[in-house]
Amino acid sequence: MWQWRDPVSVPNVVGGMELVAKHSDVDSSGRLRNEPIEGVVFRPTRPVAHDEGHVTEVARANWTELGGPLVQVHITTTLPGRIRAWGLHQRNTDRLFVVSGLIRIVVFDGRNGSLSQGRVNVFTVSEKNPGLLIVPPNLYHGWKNIGVTEAVIINMPDQMYDYAAPDALDLPWDSEAASRIVPYRWA
Repeated sequence: MWQWRDPVSVPNVVGGMELVAKHSDVDSSGRLRNEPIEGVVFRPTRPVAHDEGHVTEVARANWTELGGPLVQVHITTTLPGRIRAWGLHQRNTDRLFVVSGLIRIVVFDGRNGSLSQGRVNVFTVSEKNPGLLIVPPNLYHGWKNIGVTEAVIINMPDQMYDYAAPDALDLPWDSEAASRIVPYRWA
């Protein structure tokens, strides 16, 4: 747990020792501070205003981040306050895009021997802060709807869903095993 290093700088208020300093998610040039997990890519996009509203690109065939053709596109929703974690695919790459709502997406690298083993990446994404998040195989990932409306997420996995043998493994976020394995707590 974080503690004050300089007792002189502790505010003279009730609970002063309990206060936690805020940290910016971006550096002075506007880049995300996340030290990226090997293979995870976040490609920011932006809404472009026009006379009738806005348009935001979700994916383009010439975006190298996609890593291959689109073979399936589906929409999933998450109700406010709900958590969908921890999922892991052994073969599939997820390509996630938040259409509406406010979502905190977390990725944990538990791959043995990975250059980024043990690292956690956190992305806060919405229609006001859009981007395409690429999550390769064997990474624990999940999200929480931190907004007040149902969130809509598009997934464009790099392989079609196999109804007979789904490439989907779950580690329930509220399990004892998850608290031992994944160093992230859904507050």
